[in-house]
Amino acid sequence: DNDLDALMADLVADLNATEEKLAAEIESLKEPQPEPLPPPSVGPPSSSPPLSSDSSTTFPSSTLPPPPPQSSKPTMLVVKVCMNDGSSKTLMVDERQNVREVLDNLCEKTHCDYNVDWSLCETNPELQLERTFEDHEHLVEPLLAWTRDSENQILFQESSDKYEVFKNPQKFYLWKKDKKVLKDMKDKDKEILIKENFCGTSIMVPDLEGVLHLKEDGKKSWKPRLFQLRASGIYYVPKGKTKSSRDLVCFVQFDNVNVYYGKDFRAKHKAPSDFCFVLKHPQIQKDSQYIKYLCCDDAWTMNLWVTGIRIAKYGSNLYENFKTAEKKAAVGSAWASCSVTSGQSKRTRTPAKCARVTF
Repeated sequence: DNDLDALMADLVADLNATEEKLAAEIESLKEPQPEPLPPPSVGPPSSSPPLSSDSSTTFPSSTLPPPPPQSSKPTMLVVKVCMNDGSSKTLMVDERQNVREVLDNLCEKTHCDYNVDWSLCETNPELQLERTFEDHEHLVEPLLAWTRDSENQILFQESSDKYEVFKNPQKFYLWKKDKKVLKDMKDKDKEILIKENFCGTSIMVPDLEGVLHLKEDGKKSWKPRLFQLRASGIYYVPKGKTKSSRDLVCFVQFDNVNVYYGKDFRAKHKAPSDFCFVLKHPQIQKDSQYIKYLCCDDAWTMNLWVTGIRIAKYGSNLYENFKTAEKKAAVGSAWASCSVTSGQSKRTRTPAKCARVTF
């Protein structure tokens, strides 16, 4: 009996303790709970420097060391240049070199004269196109657009059309006049014509207008249209419309296209003649609907339009290129004269003076 009483007493004590504990928990739930702290930020770390042991001392961001500079090497290409005699020269060209610098290098390697007609030309056998690079262009940039399996080539050759506009500007700016009158123009008048069109506040584009044959998209048929050259692009007169400015439709703008000569287009595209030129983006290396084909009646008209497009697209760069080429030609001629004179003096043992020309 005593054991039973002791057991009951223990059970009652445990029950009372449990009830007291439960009552305390219920009472605590009735009290207001503090608001939870906001979650830690997951954004980018602060750019301010860490605090030292003394929290009042900070380091301004201006005293932090700058990040190490990222070294970027220029793009280099090994370029094979083909000569007229079938031989070739291999050059290392980086992206900073322009065509003028590469031409100077080639003239030195080949010991040729420094006349202004020496050019680098790009050929595209698949599209049957050819273009003369402008002297201010960086050579690596257009070459990077070639496809891996490309059969394109670079030719080192003389191109009389390259700077013909500065030798005979009357052919392009006075093209409507009688050809005999243009042929007999004096050099002084040519200089005046160049200054009027290239040395003013803006470059004057030749006022070209005429009928050209346009190749229809995706077809081998050509339709004649009346085209006009403007500084911003080529425009044409729609069928049944007048030649007024409000009726003109933009055919192509020059911002993102280059002009190319077409080769043997009569056979390839059923062109009315072989005097064709093309306007396309330099990245386009295969046949595309975005290539614009135009055909002229004769070589003179084709050269007139191609040169006019180059003037509209490159502006004063063309004239600056020509003046630089003239200086290079003068220096090359002076050095050649010195070399000949020096060789003769060695054979005859007579002294000779050679002046070094600089620019």
